[in-house]
Amino acid sequence: MGFPEIRRQPIDQLNEVKIDTQKTLKSSICCTGVGLHSGAKVSMVLKPAEVDAGITFRRTDIGGKGAVIRAHWKNVVDTRLCTVLGNAEGTTIGTVEHLMAALAGSRIDNAEIEINGPEIPVMDGSAEPFVFLIECAGVLDQGAPRRGIRILKPVKVEEGGASAALYPGQGSTIGFEIKFDGTLVGRQTISLGLVNGTFKKELSRARTFGFLHEVDQLRANGFALGGSLDNAVVVSGDKIMNEGGLRYDDEFVRHKSLDALGDLYMAGAPIIGHFEGQCSGHALTNKLLEALFADPENWCEDMVTDDFGDEAVASVSSDETVELAASA
Repeated sequence: MGFPEIRRQPIDQLNEVKIDTQKTLKSSICCTGVGLHSGAKVSMVLKPAEVDAGITFRRTDIGGKGAVIRAHWKNVVDTRLCTVLGNAEGTTIGTVEHLMAALAGSRIDNAEIEINGPEIPVMDGSAEPFVFLIECAGVLDQGAPRRGIRILKPVKVEEGGASAALYPGQGSTIGFEIKFDGTLVGRQTISLGLVNGTFKKELSRARTFGFLHEVDQLRANGFALGGSLDNAVVVSGDKIMNEGGLRYDDEFVRHKSLDALGDLYMAGAPIIGHFEGQCSGHALTNKLLEALFADPENWCEDMVTDDFGDEAVASVSSDETVELAASA
Protein backbone atom coordinates (compact mmCIF):
# COMPACT_ATOMS: atom_id res chain seq x y z
CA MET A 1 0.00 0.00 0.00
CA GLY A 2 2.98 2.26 0.41
CA PHE A 3 2.60 4.13 3.71
CA PRO A 4 6.12 3.85 5.23
CA GLU A 5 6.18 7.49 6.37
CA ILE A 6 3.22 7.15 8.72
CA ARG A 7 3.82 6.87 12.45
CA ARG A 8 1.98 3.77 13.63
CA GLN A 9 -0.56 4.22 16.40
CA PRO A 10 -1.11 1.10 18.52
CA ILE A 11 -4.67 -0.06 18.12
CA ASP A 12 -5.18 -0.08 21.91
CA GLN A 13 -4.75 3.70 21.89
CA LEU A 14 -7.69 4.06 19.53
CA ASN A 15 -10.30 2.21 21.56
CA GLU A 16 -12.80 5.02 21.17
CA VAL A 17 -13.39 3.79 17.62
CA LYS A 18 -13.30 0.34 16.11
CA ILE A 19 -10.34 0.61 13.78
CA ASP A 20 -10.51 -1.83 10.88
CA THR A 21 -7.35 -3.82 10.33
CA GLN A 22 -5.46 -4.85 7.22
CA LYS A 23 -6.17 -8.27 5.82
CA THR A 24 -4.49 -10.79 3.56
CA LEU A 25 -5.12 -14.40 2.58
CA LYS A 26 -4.60 -17.21 5.08
CA SER A 27 -3.17 -19.49 2.41
CA SER A 28 -2.32 -19.59 -1.27
CA ILE A 29 -4.88 -20.75 -3.78
CA CYS A 30 -4.67 -21.32 -7.53
CA CYS A 31 -6.89 -21.44 -10.58
CA THR A 32 -6.60 -21.79 -14.34
CA GLY A 33 -8.49 -20.21 -17.20
CA VAL A 34 -8.24 -18.21 -20.39
CA GLY A 35 -7.71 -14.51 -20.96
CA LEU A 36 -10.79 -12.72 -22.29
CA HIS A 37 -8.88 -10.73 -24.88
CA SER A 38 -5.65 -12.71 -25.44
CA GLY A 39 -7.29 -16.13 -25.47
CA ALA A 40 -4.18 -17.44 -23.71
CA LYS A 41 -4.55 -20.24 -21.17
CA VAL A 42 -3.02 -19.18 -17.87
CA SER A 43 -2.51 -20.40 -14.31
CA MET A 44 -2.81 -17.97 -11.43
CA VAL A 45 -1.98 -18.19 -7.72
CA LEU A 46 -3.32 -15.80 -5.10
CA LYS A 47 -0.81 -15.58 -2.24
CA PRO A 48 -0.63 -13.86 1.17
CA ALA A 49 1.47 -10.70 1.50
CA GLU A 50 2.94 -8.68 4.36
CA VAL A 51 1.36 -5.64 6.01
CA ASP A 52 1.44 -2.52 3.78
CA ALA A 53 2.54 -4.59 0.77
CA GLY A 54 -0.62 -3.74 -1.17
CA ILE A 55 -1.62 -5.71 -4.25
CA THR A 56 1.16 -6.78 -6.59
CA PHE A 57 1.29 -8.98 -9.68
CA ARG A 58 4.22 -11.23 -10.59
CA ARG A 59 4.63 -12.74 -14.04
CA THR A 60 6.19 -16.16 -13.39
CA ASP A 61 6.91 -16.61 -17.10
CA ILE A 62 9.27 -13.61 -16.92
CA GLY A 63 12.41 -13.60 -14.78
CA GLY A 64 13.98 -10.90 -12.65
CA LYS A 65 12.73 -7.64 -11.17
CA GLY A 66 10.83 -6.80 -14.33
CA ALA A 67 8.30 -9.51 -13.54
CA VAL A 68 6.66 -7.49 -10.73
CA ILE A 69 3.94 -4.88 -11.27
CA ARG A 70 2.23 -2.99 -8.49
CA ALA A 71 -1.52 -2.47 -8.76
CA HIS A 72 -1.55 1.32 -8.88
CA TRP A 73 -3.22 3.92 -11.09
CA LYS A 74 0.15 5.28 -12.19
CA ASN A 75 0.99 1.86 -13.63
CA VAL A 76 -2.07 1.69 -15.89
CA VAL A 77 -0.77 1.58 -19.47
CA ASP A 78 -3.89 0.71 -21.49
CA THR A 79 -7.61 1.12 -20.92
CA ARG A 80 -9.12 -0.13 -24.18
CA LEU A 81 -11.91 -2.53 -23.15
CA CYS A 82 -10.01 -3.54 -20.00
CA THR A 83 -7.41 -2.22 -17.55
CA VAL A 84 -3.80 -3.16 -18.29
CA LEU A 85 -0.96 -2.61 -15.83
CA GLY A 86 2.67 -2.28 -16.86
CA ASN A 87 6.11 -1.48 -15.49
CA ALA A 88 9.22 0.31 -16.71
CA GLU A 89 10.62 -2.93 -18.13
CA GLY A 90 7.63 -3.30 -20.46
CA THR A 91 5.97 -6.19 -18.63
CA THR A 92 2.17 -6.03 -18.67
CA ILE A 93 -0.77 -7.80 -17.10
CA GLY A 94 -4.25 -7.26 -18.52
CA THR A 95 -7.90 -7.42 -17.47
CA VAL A 96 -7.10 -6.91 -13.80
CA GLU A 97 -10.32 -5.07 -12.92
CA HIS A 98 -12.53 -8.06 -12.00
CA LEU A 99 -9.94 -9.52 -9.65
CA MET A 100 -9.23 -6.09 -8.17
CA ALA A 101 -12.96 -5.64 -7.55
CA ALA A 102 -13.10 -9.00 -5.76
CA LEU A 103 -10.12 -8.02 -3.59
CA ALA A 104 -11.72 -4.66 -2.80
CA GLY A 105 -15.12 -6.19 -2.07
CA SER A 106 -13.52 -8.85 0.14
CA ARG A 107 -11.43 -6.24 1.99
CA ILE A 108 -8.11 -7.80 1.02
CA ASP A 109 -5.43 -5.13 1.43
CA ASN A 110 -2.30 -7.17 0.82
CA ALA A 111 -1.83 -9.97 -1.71
CA GLU A 112 0.61 -11.16 -4.35
CA ILE A 113 -0.83 -12.59 -7.54
CA GLU A 114 1.43 -14.90 -9.53
CA ILE A 115 0.45 -15.61 -13.11
CA ASN A 116 2.24 -17.32 -16.00
CA GLY A 117 0.78 -15.23 -18.79
CA PRO A 118 -0.20 -11.73 -19.91
CA GLU A 119 -3.81 -11.59 -18.72
CA ILE A 120 -5.90 -12.49 -15.68
CA PRO A 121 -8.22 -15.43 -16.47
CA VAL A 122 -11.72 -14.23 -17.24
CA MET A 123 -13.38 -17.19 -15.47
CA ASP A 124 -17.16 -16.66 -15.97
CA GLY A 125 -16.81 -12.95 -16.79
CA SER A 126 -17.66 -11.77 -13.29
CA ALA A 127 -15.85 -11.37 -9.97
CA GLU A 128 -17.72 -14.21 -8.24
CA PRO A 129 -15.11 -16.93 -8.94
CA PHE A 130 -12.42 -14.73 -7.41
CA VAL A 131 -14.55 -14.08 -4.33
CA PHE A 132 -14.98 -17.86 -4.04
CA LEU A 133 -11.20 -18.36 -4.25
CA ILE A 134 -10.63 -15.75 -1.54
CA GLU A 135 -13.20 -17.41 0.71
CA CYS A 136 -11.61 -20.83 0.15
CA ALA A 137 -8.15 -19.47 0.96
CA GLY A 138 -9.48 -17.72 4.06
CA VAL A 139 -8.91 -14.17 5.26
CA LEU A 140 -6.16 -13.36 7.78
CA ASP A 141 -6.43 -10.33 10.07
CA GLN A 142 -2.99 -8.71 10.15
CA GLY A 143 -3.56 -6.43 13.14
CA ALA A 144 -2.23 -3.21 11.58
CA PRO A 145 -4.68 -0.32 11.05
CA ARG A 146 -6.34 -0.15 7.66
CA ARG A 147 -6.06 3.15 5.84
CA GLY A 148 -8.40 4.67 3.31
CA ILE A 149 -8.45 7.68 1.01
CA ARG A 150 -11.08 10.15 2.14
CA ILE A 151 -12.52 12.50 -0.47
CA LEU A 152 -12.53 16.11 0.78
CA LYS A 153 -13.65 17.99 -2.34
CA PRO A 154 -15.66 17.02 -5.43
CA VAL A 155 -13.47 15.86 -8.29
CA LYS A 156 -14.94 15.29 -11.74
CA VAL A 157 -13.64 14.43 -15.20
CA GLU A 158 -15.64 14.47 -18.42
CA GLU A 159 -15.06 13.28 -21.95
CA GLY A 160 -17.31 12.70 -24.94
CA GLY A 161 -20.56 12.94 -23.00
CA ALA A 162 -19.34 10.61 -20.24
CA SER A 163 -18.27 11.60 -16.75
CA ALA A 164 -16.79 10.14 -13.58
CA ALA A 165 -16.74 11.89 -10.22
CA LEU A 166 -15.83 11.47 -6.58
CA TYR A 167 -17.66 13.30 -3.80
CA PRO A 168 -17.15 13.56 -0.04
CA GLY A 169 -19.19 11.10 1.99
CA GLN A 170 -19.02 8.71 4.88
CA GLY A 171 -18.36 5.08 4.09
CA SER A 172 -18.14 3.94 0.48
CA THR A 173 -20.95 4.29 -2.05
CA ILE A 174 -21.19 3.94 -5.79
CA GLY A 175 -23.66 5.19 -8.37
CA PHE A 176 -23.69 4.44 -12.09
CA GLU A 177 -25.78 5.15 -15.17
CA ILE A 178 -25.43 3.60 -18.61
CA LYS A 179 -27.28 4.38 -21.85
CA PHE A 180 -27.30 2.20 -24.95
CA ASP A 181 -29.90 3.69 -27.26
CA GLY A 182 -31.79 1.32 -29.52
CA THR A 183 -30.65 -1.85 -27.74
CA LEU A 184 -32.00 -4.30 -25.22
CA VAL A 185 -29.70 -2.75 -22.61
CA GLY A 186 -31.21 0.75 -22.81
CA ARG A 187 -30.81 3.05 -19.81
CA GLN A 188 -29.95 1.54 -16.44
CA THR A 189 -29.04 3.15 -13.13
CA ILE A 190 -27.86 1.84 -9.79
CA SER A 191 -26.83 3.27 -6.43
CA LEU A 192 -25.32 1.12 -3.70
CA GLY A 193 -23.75 1.52 -0.31
CA LEU A 194 -20.87 -0.92 -0.15
CA VAL A 195 -21.76 -2.29 3.25
CA ASN A 196 -20.22 -5.57 4.34
CA GLY A 197 -21.63 -8.25 2.07
CA THR A 198 -23.18 -5.91 -0.49
CA PHE A 199 -20.46 -6.49 -3.09
CA LYS A 200 -20.83 -10.26 -3.01
CA LYS A 201 -24.62 -10.15 -3.16
CA GLU A 202 -25.27 -7.22 -5.48
CA LEU A 203 -22.26 -6.86 -7.79
CA SER A 204 -19.89 -9.84 -7.80
CA ARG A 205 -22.03 -12.07 -10.07
CA ALA A 206 -22.52 -9.43 -12.80
CA ARG A 207 -20.75 -10.51 -15.99
CA THR A 208 -18.97 -8.54 -18.66
CA PHE A 209 -21.08 -8.01 -21.77
CA GLY A 210 -20.87 -7.23 -25.45
CA PHE A 211 -22.89 -7.03 -28.65
CA LEU A 212 -22.88 -9.76 -31.28
CA HIS A 213 -22.55 -7.32 -34.18
CA GLU A 214 -19.25 -6.05 -32.70
CA VAL A 215 -17.55 -9.42 -32.19
CA ASP A 216 -15.88 -9.75 -35.60
CA GLN A 217 -14.44 -6.23 -35.43
CA LEU A 218 -13.17 -6.76 -31.89
CA ARG A 219 -11.38 -9.97 -32.85
CA ALA A 220 -9.93 -8.36 -35.95
CA ASN A 221 -8.38 -5.77 -33.62
CA GLY A 222 -6.98 -8.40 -31.25
CA PHE A 223 -9.70 -8.25 -28.59
CA ALA A 224 -12.18 -10.83 -27.24
CA LEU A 225 -10.11 -13.74 -28.61
CA GLY A 226 -11.02 -15.78 -25.53
CA GLY A 227 -14.59 -14.54 -25.28
CA SER A 228 -17.55 -16.94 -25.37
CA LEU A 229 -21.03 -17.39 -23.98
CA ASP A 230 -19.33 -19.07 -21.01
CA ASN A 231 -17.63 -15.85 -19.92
CA ALA A 232 -19.66 -12.93 -21.27
CA VAL A 233 -23.25 -11.83 -21.75
CA VAL A 234 -23.82 -11.41 -25.49
CA VAL A 235 -26.65 -9.23 -26.77
CA SER A 236 -28.07 -9.76 -30.25
CA GLY A 237 -30.73 -7.22 -31.14
CA ASP A 238 -33.44 -7.64 -28.54
CA LYS A 239 -32.24 -11.03 -27.30
CA ILE A 240 -29.77 -12.37 -24.73
CA MET A 241 -27.89 -15.22 -26.38
CA ASN A 242 -26.75 -16.87 -23.14
CA GLU A 243 -28.69 -19.91 -21.99
CA GLY A 244 -30.35 -18.97 -18.71
CA GLY A 245 -30.47 -15.27 -19.55
CA LEU A 246 -29.34 -12.62 -17.07
CA ARG A 247 -28.30 -13.03 -13.44
CA TYR A 248 -29.82 -9.64 -12.55
CA ASP A 249 -32.42 -7.66 -14.50
CA ASP A 250 -29.89 -4.80 -14.61
CA GLU A 251 -26.76 -6.95 -14.88
CA PHE A 252 -25.18 -4.53 -17.36
CA VAL A 253 -25.00 -1.51 -15.05
CA ARG A 254 -24.01 -3.74 -12.15
CA HIS A 255 -21.03 -4.99 -14.12
CA LYS A 256 -20.00 -1.44 -15.00
CA SER A 257 -20.12 -0.65 -11.28
CA LEU A 258 -17.99 -3.73 -10.59
CA ASP A 259 -15.43 -2.54 -13.14
CA ALA A 260 -15.35 0.91 -11.58
CA LEU A 261 -14.79 -0.51 -8.10
CA GLY A 262 -11.86 -2.59 -9.37
CA ASP A 263 -10.33 0.38 -11.14
CA LEU A 264 -10.81 2.62 -8.10
CA TYR A 265 -8.93 0.11 -5.94
CA MET A 266 -5.89 1.09 -8.01
CA ALA A 267 -5.80 4.17 -5.77
CA GLY A 268 -3.80 1.97 -3.39
CA ALA A 269 -6.43 1.94 -0.64
CA PRO A 270 -10.22 1.97 -0.36
CA ILE A 271 -12.00 5.19 -1.30
CA ILE A 272 -14.02 6.82 1.49
CA GLY A 273 -16.65 8.78 -0.37
CA HIS A 274 -19.10 8.49 -3.23
CA PHE A 275 -18.27 7.54 -6.83
CA GLU A 276 -20.65 8.55 -9.61
CA GLY A 277 -20.19 7.24 -13.14
CA GLN A 278 -22.15 8.41 -16.16
CA CYS A 279 -21.50 6.16 -19.19
CA SER A 280 -17.84 6.05 -18.14
CA GLY A 281 -15.25 3.30 -18.47
CA HIS A 282 -11.73 2.27 -17.53
CA ALA A 283 -10.03 5.27 -19.14
CA LEU A 284 -12.15 7.87 -17.39
CA THR A 285 -11.84 6.18 -13.99
CA ASN A 286 -8.06 6.25 -14.35
CA LYS A 287 -8.19 9.93 -15.32
CA LEU A 288 -10.36 10.54 -12.27
CA LEU A 289 -7.72 9.09 -9.96
CA GLU A 290 -5.07 11.19 -11.69
CA ALA A 291 -7.19 14.32 -11.10
CA LEU A 292 -7.85 13.32 -7.49
CA PHE A 293 -4.18 13.03 -6.59
CA ALA A 294 -3.15 16.09 -8.62
CA ASP A 295 -4.31 18.34 -5.76
CA PRO A 296 -3.47 17.42 -2.13
CA GLU A 297 -6.53 19.38 -1.01
CA ASN A 298 -8.81 16.86 -2.73
CA TRP A 299 -8.15 14.08 -0.24
CA CYS A 300 -6.61 12.99 3.02
CA GLU A 301 -5.73 9.68 4.56
CA ASP A 302 -8.12 8.23 7.12
CA MET A 303 -8.04 5.16 9.27
CA VAL A 304 -10.96 2.96 8.31
CA THR A 305 -13.23 1.78 11.08
CA ASP A 306 -14.44 -1.76 11.49
CA ASP A 307 -17.92 -0.65 10.39
CA PHE A 308 -16.53 1.14 7.32
CA GLY A 309 -19.30 -0.33 5.22
CA ASP A 310 -21.80 1.15 7.66
CA GLU A 311 -20.45 4.64 6.98
CA ALA A 312 -18.12 5.39 9.88
CA VAL A 313 -14.54 6.59 9.59
CA ALA A 314 -11.92 7.83 12.05
CA SER A 315 -9.72 10.67 10.83
CA VAL A 316 -5.96 10.52 11.17
CA SER A 317 -4.22 13.64 12.47
CA SER A 318 -2.90 15.99 9.81
CA ASP A 319 0.76 15.35 10.63
CA GLU A 320 0.23 11.75 9.61
CA THR A 321 -1.15 12.54 6.19
CA VAL A 322 1.14 11.40 3.40
CA GLU A 323 1.09 11.77 -0.33
CA LEU A 324 -0.17 8.48 -1.66
CA ALA A 325 0.38 9.72 -5.17
CA ALA A 326 4.12 9.95 -4.52
CA SER A 327 4.36 6.42 -3.18
CA ALA A 328 3.94 4.56 -6.45
